[in-house]
Amino acid sequence: MALMSAILSQLAGSVLIGIFLGRWIDNKLGTMPLFLIIGLLLGLSTGVYATLHSIRHFYGEEN
Repeated sequence: MALMSAILSQLAGSVLIGIFLGRWIDNKLGTMPLFLIIGLLLGLSTGVYATLHSIRHFYGEEN
């Protein structure tokens, strides 16, 4: 159960942070969808990477 909570928080947190930062940059620069999409993609890729790292750590496969 703890692993599932960690996976959910890593994925959701990374994506939400990417979206909010991208939207904030877009509001400051006036480039509405550009940084929102970039933030979404970076957040998603970071979340997937962190999730895979957590799963490997949970199963004892550090490499």
